[in-house]
Amino acid sequence: MKFIDGVKFSEMVKLGAHHLYENADYVDSLNVFPVPDGDTGTNMNLSMSSGAKEIEAHTVEHIGESAKALSKGLLMGARGNSGVILSQLFRGFGKAIEEEATIDGKQFADALKYGVETAYKAVMKPVEGTILTVAKDAANAAVEKAESTTDVIEVMETVVTEAKASLGRTPDLLAVLKEVGVVDSGGQGLVYVYEGFLASLKGEELPVRAEVQSMDELVNAEHHRNVQDFMSTEDIVFGYCTEFMVKFEQEKLQNHPFDETNYREALSEYGDSLLVISDDDMAKVHIHSEAPGDVLTFSQKYGSLINIKIENMRQQHIEIVGEQASKKKEKHPYAIVTVAMGSGISALLKSVGASVVIEGGQTMNPSTQDIVQAIEEVGAERVLILPNNKNIIMAAEQAAEHLGIEAAVVPTKTVPEGLSAILAFNPEADVETNKEAMAEAASFVTTAQVTHAVRDTAIDGIEIKNGEFMGIANGKIVTANPSLEDVTKTLLTKVIDEDAEIITVLYGEDVSEEEALKIEAYIEEEFDHADVELYPGKQPLYPYIISVE
Repeated sequence: MKFIDGVKFSEMVKLGAHHLYENADYVDSLNVFPVPDGDTGTNMNLSMSSGAKEIEAHTVEHIGESAKALSKGLLMGARGNSGVILSQLFRGFGKAIEEEATIDGKQFADALKYGVETAYKAVMKPVEGTILTVAKDAANAAVEKAESTTDVIEVMETVVTEAKASLGRTPDLLAVLKEVGVVDSGGQGLVYVYEGFLASLKGEELPVRAEVQSMDELVNAEHHRNVQDFMSTEDIVFGYCTEFMVKFEQEKLQNHPFDETNYREALSEYGDSLLVISDDDMAKVHIHSEAPGDVLTFSQKYGSLINIKIENMRQQHIEIVGEQASKKKEKHPYAIVTVAMGSGISALLKSVGASVVIEGGQTMNPSTQDIVQAIEEVGAERVLILPNNKNIIMAAEQAAEHLGIEAAVVPTKTVPEGLSAILAFNPEADVETNKEAMAEAASFVTTAQVTHAVRDTAIDGIEIKNGEFMGIANGKIVTANPSLEDVTKTLLTKVIDEDAEIITVLYGEDVSEEEALKIEAYIEEEFDHADVELYPGKQPLYPYIISVE
């Protein structure tokens, strides 16, 4: 086959995505690097499926346009390290042929090589023995083959052959792979994509992986949940797999021009396994960090944050290696499971009686599965769930229905409501009685919050400028001001009345103790009839969360 056009390329992508989909579970089972977010196959599958969907919706004969559609779909759907790298491989591929209506084998090989170069640039610290190595070796072999033929099928055959050979060599490059007897999971996923490409070009059936091809695979098939026994949970330095997209906003870019290289270097201070890719409209970020809130706050100066996903990899590791089985605890009669962001708030909730605090909140809503898993890990006969956010209540209710134990949701919408509700808990009462009493206690709390605006708007007669601080009382914006101190003081005057007895102030990670003490002093001076309690909540995005009771 001398040339391929956009229609043929679309067919190749569709079959490559399907082959990866059919084998995603197997790729998941191989995952051991770099840390235990063991869903490489799932992430690559979702990424490739997003690209395939986009190219199918924009199939044209011009292969440059088709490749552009694939690149856009992959960028939007990219998940996880390998998914992001996959998107970069085809981003570079698309850039190399963007002006071409058709391409031959040599152009195809050159585009693969340019894709590899693009992917390497996107990774802060490239590691050999991963998908990057498999892609590089396959592309180099393709370029060499193209010196003697421009036939696309012959070049693609070389790509698949060398990709498989390179995959087989990955354990020699990464000791961790050799130790557990597997090949690199991301590299295996890429091989499936390339096999699909070749099958499409040749009009053949997709190759079928034997159930067990070697002793290594037999070991893996029986014990894949324990392939990470070589490391302990405590060895994980950066515990949160953090992914999000920054949708650029021109007003913010005027004050903070975006440069991908500088941005990547700045984020590298927050963790490892960093990947940053961007186009004219947005940036996609993957990072393993111990402070995901800091990463989000830093990134927000370039635009609005979307598609945020943060996963606790220590928790994932415990589940994978089965440590729960060896650490089973005696069933507790009761558990209180709640949701919050900020280590200080988490500690405060636990100090008043919360059994488990799930990391999550306004920008990071935990799923039903997250809540179920947290409850199962604590081990209790009865459970009360406090979502502390209106957007989490439905997920909490679904979790309660699927637990198989006595469970109820106290529909708290804020952290202050959650704190008040926990204080009303009676360990001697039944679930329904506690639910009613805790919900009633939460209803007497006024919640005030300070955050900053991400765009210009006007709400309830209040003009708000992008970047200004906003004061929110029980979910309604009541004031806005460029000064954090001024907006906080104004907000306090609107929520504290003569009946207020206790004012609790939780100050965020970007607020200094000195700033917080000024607010405490203001309350003591202006509202001396109420007691003030000040705590470092260390929450992101909200400089102050205030409870009035």
